[in-house]
Amino acid sequence: MTQEESLKRRTELARPEISADEAQALISEHYGLTGEVEELGSQQDRNYRVDTNEGRFVLKIARAEYARQELEAQNAALAHVGGKADAPRVPRVVPSAAGEEIVAITVRGEAYQIRLLTYLDGTPLTRRKHLAAESVAVLGEVAGRLAVALQDFDHPGLERELQWDLRRAGPVALHLLSAMADEAFRKRIAEAMVGAMRRLQPLTSELRLQAIHQDVTDDNVVGRADKSGRLIPEGVIDFGDVLKGWVVAELAATCASLLHHADGDPFYILPAVKAFHAVCPLTDAEVRALWPLIVARAGVLVASSAQQLGIDPDNAYVQGNAAHEREIFEVAVSVPLELMEHAIRHAVGMELEEAAVRVELRLVPDIDPDHVGVVDLSLLGPHLPADRWHYEDTEALLLQSAARAAGAAATRYGEFRLTETRLLKARAPRTLALHVDLCLKGQTEIHAPFGGRLVQRQGRLILSGERLHLHLLGVEPAETESETVGVGAQIAKVPGDPPTLGFMRVQLCTVADLDPPAFAVPHQAEAWRRLCPSPAALLGFDCDAPPTDAAGLLERRLHHFARPQKNYYRNPPQIERGWKEHLFDVEGRAYLDMVNNVTVIGHGHPRLSAAVGRQWSLLNTNSRFHYASVAEFSERLAALAPEGLDTVFLVNSGSEANDLAIRLAWASSGARNMVSLLEAYHGWTAASDAVSTSIADNPQALTTRPDWVHPVVAPNTYRGPFRGAGSTSDYVATVSATLSELDRQERSLAGFISETVYGNAGGIPLPPGYLEAVYAMVRARGGVCIADEVQVGYGRLGHYFWGFEEQGVVPDIITVAKGMGNGHPLGAVITRREIADALEKEGYFFSSSGGSPVSCVAGLTVLDILHDEELQENARTVGDHLKKRLEALGQQYALVGAVHGMGLYLGVEFVRDRETLEPATEETAGICNRLLDLGVIMQPTGDHLNVLKIKPPLCLRRESADFFVDMLAKVLEEGW
Repeated sequence: MTQEESLKRRTELARPEISADEAQALISEHYGLTGEVEELGSQQDRNYRVDTNEGRFVLKIARAEYARQELEAQNAALAHVGGKADAPRVPRVVPSAAGEEIVAITVRGEAYQIRLLTYLDGTPLTRRKHLAAESVAVLGEVAGRLAVALQDFDHPGLERELQWDLRRAGPVALHLLSAMADEAFRKRIAEAMVGAMRRLQPLTSELRLQAIHQDVTDDNVVGRADKSGRLIPEGVIDFGDVLKGWVVAELAATCASLLHHADGDPFYILPAVKAFHAVCPLTDAEVRALWPLIVARAGVLVASSAQQLGIDPDNAYVQGNAAHEREIFEVAVSVPLELMEHAIRHAVGMELEEAAVRVELRLVPDIDPDHVGVVDLSLLGPHLPADRWHYEDTEALLLQSAARAAGAAATRYGEFRLTETRLLKARAPRTLALHVDLCLKGQTEIHAPFGGRLVQRQGRLILSGERLHLHLLGVEPAETESETVGVGAQIAKVPGDPPTLGFMRVQLCTVADLDPPAFAVPHQAEAWRRLCPSPAALLGFDCDAPPTDAAGLLERRLHHFARPQKNYYRNPPQIERGWKEHLFDVEGRAYLDMVNNVTVIGHGHPRLSAAVGRQWSLLNTNSRFHYASVAEFSERLAALAPEGLDTVFLVNSGSEANDLAIRLAWASSGARNMVSLLEAYHGWTAASDAVSTSIADNPQALTTRPDWVHPVVAPNTYRGPFRGAGSTSDYVATVSATLSELDRQERSLAGFISETVYGNAGGIPLPPGYLEAVYAMVRARGGVCIADEVQVGYGRLGHYFWGFEEQGVVPDIITVAKGMGNGHPLGAVITRREIADALEKEGYFFSSSGGSPVSCVAGLTVLDILHDEELQENARTVGDHLKKRLEALGQQYALVGAVHGMGLYLGVEFVRDRETLEPATEETAGICNRLLDLGVIMQPTGDHLNVLKIKPPLCLRRESADFFVDMLAKVLEEGW
């Protein structure tokens, strides 16, 4: 039998016909073990997991067609790798009772070979739909370490005929495809294989050979969950495909297996490539061969599964893999081979020098390069005010306007266009322009900037030179007698008759048969720029957008910006614009903002922008001057408060508001002692920080409070010492005990401060009647009651304007900030006249910008918008809908312990155990990071940082709320 015939025969083998009962008998007879058996998946072997008192094992049953020498090679490889200190964990071979590592058996007249291996504990990576970039990188590292461990291993059984040997991918695929029924799919696979083989052929002599596992895939790698629940690869099983093959094929098999986790993005493999290269450096030829080998592996996978199901239709393992193997193929062929080579080179630091674009004549010689209006469509472009960026005809109208003014107009190459962004999308949109659009007078002539072959294809006019291809769209081709044209030949005209303006698109490409996309997703930008260089040289004017550098900007920030001023996320997007409940980064990605309670009316509100801008143009000074807006704003605030709270202080922030409230308590009571709640946060000034006890904000909070602060047990009805609505009296008793101790020590009470909904803990409502009882005890001792409404007030709760309304109480002092100015620095203290006047004996009070004309106008306009756009009502209706959907997640996912809050101040608390309430801190961080990848801004809160703090702008639409829940469900289902 020839090698080719042997290989074909191998591809047609079904699994051994050995039942679970028969497997139990074999284990007992040959290994002296008894236990439960459970079948494990395999394509052509039959594998059983065996649970015995002596441990857990795997019984592997191979057909007799597999030469004993091959099985000996697998055993030897396991022993070799197992003896390497830096190698991944692998199983070990367990000899039979007779001392044999391979036992020949016969069952019902059929000859088989069996082996027993130790069972490698862990979770196969294939069980997680999503693998984090860190996990992907470790998988690549594991493959690299295994390749290094096998470098000095050799065995005669490595020379074998195996369908997975990528050196034979071409003939194997041809054989397998011959039996495929789906003709259209068969043709696609064949075309992909031909393209991959053509790319590989000149490289094969340069590819290193050694012993390789050839199957370090998500199926054959087990991982352990880290603290966040993320799987970290660490052990490799199933050496059934070990052979002598190309080193780079080891990495190709690993990368191919990752593609069904990639959510359609082939660049997802790059962390694995980089990590493999770090431990097992690739050569230039191997870098060039890697993606064609991945395509080849994908083609063999789908063809092999199709054939195997024809032979063994009941093979659940193959059935289960078929769908994701097809996904692997689709992702592998979704991009040009050349693109992935550039991406891989960039990942491993082996980039080729960029070739300069050389032209001999300008493409449009009749236009003056110094008089072209270049239109800026980027995030900060001056032509895109308010929401103009998402109108369908914006780009065309702006080009026409610029062309009328300058005679000609152009867009910019390499620009991340805001006009291409899309809201509420889990994937980043294609925003990087790989072309230039021109607006010129009709009938403007277009000439060949270099000589070449001229063809028309799918609405494009393409001029192909030696290494460069010019694509023109929207033009009227000139009549030519020959496909070959020389430099300067007229090849087209701009459509339309003067003075009508016409449009055309100009794009360059370095790949001959590729019709390149107009736009690329940002993280693929570097590779696509290599394939589609700038046309600036042939246009004759600078049409290149300046590069963005979010990482460099972050480095500058960290260099000069004080370290305690933290930023969200380890690798944060550079956010430079917002609209309603959306934020935009400089690459045109839109994020749903679910955490920014400062912008209560939404980002970029044109009405607020106009009002503040007008006031800045008129006057801005301090409140010691006499002007109308400070009186109007003070009146409006007092009218929002309960009767009797008629006096207003205007300040710059919530911290200042709480600091001033404490000073007012001191001044009006003549005492100093303050009672506050544990787990609370009130600000960063000396006094507001003193009454803040959140260890999430300050790990030293509980040991560094001054002696005038007396924290009491947090009335957290979910995870506190007393739980449920009936816990009011217990929590009140803890306050009573503290007050009694102050009485015993003859220490007078100045007041009590608390949020009216437990905001920092995730929006947990206080137990019914709690504030009524506590306020009464405080007032009986001459203290004042401060309601911190900085986070929860101003309509955010939907059902109430102020949080204290839910408790049915009236405080002595209300503090408010955050949304008052929609991001403008503005806060307020609202109190009774006699409390305010008590401060005057200590001198007058002044805040530089708290009551300035601009601040007051900002505050007045926000109140008008809250009323006119019915944002409190929106907070109620959308918030109620959002809470119901979040609560439904709790019925599906055990990690969701509770959903707190109301309106648009909600908290989802994650726990590892619903009985012990062990906080899922690391999981919450991982969830927030994955949500960012899916286009949602979210952050954790609470002392254990295990609660999602959900406090979006009050203009949040129902559609946006649903997108948030859908993305959260996706993360909980797929992993992080």
